Amino acid sequence: MTAKNTICLWYDGTALEAATFYAETFPDSTVHAVHRAPGDYPAGRQGDVLTVEFTVMGIPCLGLNGGPAFRHSEAFSFQVATDDQAETDRLWAAIIGHGGQPSDCGWCRDRWGLSWQITPRALTEAITDPDPAAARRAFEAMMTMGKIDIAAIEAARRG
Repeated sequence: MTAKNTICLWYDGTALEAATFYAETFPDSTVHAVHRAPGDYPAGRQGDVLTVEFTVMGIPCLGLNGGPAFRHSEAFSFQVATDDQAETDRLWAAIIGHGGQPSDCGWCRDRWGLSWQITPRALTEAITDPDPAAARRAFEAMMTMGKIDIAAIEAARRG
């Protein structure tokens, strides 16, 4: 990769599978290169996939098959700004339907444990509304949701 700063994501032997899923699911996402281990290492053998260079929505990433020692947590997530309910629904369904798990307030976790915030732009606009009462109503509505329902957020914002 030519990027000076790359996000390195740790996987337990599934970096290529994850990168391929991201490339098929998210726009501006591609698997660039697969590198095999030149020798044995604690989590694998010579010839196993060691790293995968890929982009997720234009963000350069490196998937490292480092083994079971470390797991993903909500302390890191990709936040995806969606333009409408159809895009929100499609991305949510892709992640959940591919072995992921729903969470609260637009968050979900993919089958590899990586967290995603599927965040409609309408939600961001609503909770940053200059009218504090409108922002609070939208925020309180969001707090009751898993996948974000844009119509419900906009209704709450209007009061």
